[in-house]
Amino acid sequence: MENLETKLTILLSSMAEPHPQLSFDDTAKAFKHKSNRELKETYRLFNLMKNQSLVSLGSGVGKFAAKLNIGFVNSIIRSTIFKQFCGGENLLDCQKTIDELYQKSVLTILDYGLEGKSSEEDFEHIKSEVVKCAVLAASNDSVPVVVIKMSALADNELLKNAKIENKIPTEYQAAYASLLERVDHICKESAHLGVGVFFDAEESWMQEAIDRIAMQMMLKYNKSKCIVYNTYQMYRHDRLEYLKSNYQQTQSAGVFLGAKIVRGAYMEKERNRAEEKGYESPIQATKADTDRDYNAAITFCIEHYEHIASCCATHNLESNYLQARLVTDANIDPKHSHINFCQLYGMSDYISYNLAEAGYNVAKYVPYGPIKEVIPYLIRRAKENSSVTGEMGRELMYLTGEMKRRKLEG
Repeated sequence: MENLETKLTILLSSMAEPHPQLSFDDTAKAFKHKSNRELKETYRLFNLMKNQSLVSLGSGVGKFAAKLNIGFVNSIIRSTIFKQFCGGENLLDCQKTIDELYQKSVLTILDYGLEGKSSEEDFEHIKSEVVKCAVLAASNDSVPVVVIKMSALADNELLKNAKIENKIPTEYQAAYASLLERVDHICKESAHLGVGVFFDAEESWMQEAIDRIAMQMMLKYNKSKCIVYNTYQMYRHDRLEYLKSNYQQTQSAGVFLGAKIVRGAYMEKERNRAEEKGYESPIQATKADTDRDYNAAITFCIEHYEHIASCCATHNLESNYLQARLVTDANIDPKHSHINFCQLYGMSDYISYNLAEAGYNVAKYVPYGPIKEVIPYLIRRAKENSSVTGEMGRELMYLTGEMKRRKLEG
């Protein structure tokens, strides 16, 4: 039997062949949900975000405005990056976004975008809000999954000190018990409602505790269907083997593995911390290494799709095309609940809408929350777009192409 690397080489070489149902180049399909005015607004915004200096300046102003709650700055944010990347300020606002996406066969993954909290009152509020998301999801066929970010449910210091469960320092044990209660409550309610839960990934020094809790929840709630999904960051050189070991663990326990596959979001921070503290960086040596492991991970998940419910969560064109090709070549129903694609709301519509048109399960990650609370998320999106020149260039290329097709002036 061919090993995974050989299979990947063959599959990637075959991707030059036309896919029978899928092309990411169809801008008419990709942007048909946008009016001419909306298309021009998006085009102008992404053009602005090419400018790293402007993004850095705007990020500083945004943080300052969030602290002081400056009205006119909030108004600018609301009409630009908030409108582009967020579903609304509350769940009621999100319903319009959810409905608009579903009209184009795109699902919604709800993400209450608060983070960086440190009080028990905040943690309990966020727990309650995530449960409200699950209740809304249960009443909408268009919302299969909600998101929990562990650092929004517990203090970062707790997560850093909870690496080994039976060695948690005494001063953190009560807080850890409270965290487990909050997470279990969300997963229990979601399981009762039949709604999936994505555990977001975070920095490596907090991820060990998150991984352990995620597996505990999988073993408890993934018995009859997949409810709980952990996130695997493939820019870490140990995550492919960790994914495979998790699969063996869930197989032995007779439960489903839930796996959201991402590349990662904290590369610079991870490398800097490793250098400062003198330990080996967990980050891959090259982008090619990350791409190799990412593609190997989605291949592994599709090969074991009957036991792994997975989500190809990426804006990378090649990886999305690869998963679509894997599904087609294996003659798997593209609507199988274990096979999913996901992109962030406001980004890569040329991927999402063309996948939906071709009949695949595809969703948008839709964050929401009060503007001053989601500014950190919005700043990351703006910086991400300004720094990742390849993806930004492609995004603008397709937007420009659709502007020309419609004969619109920028």
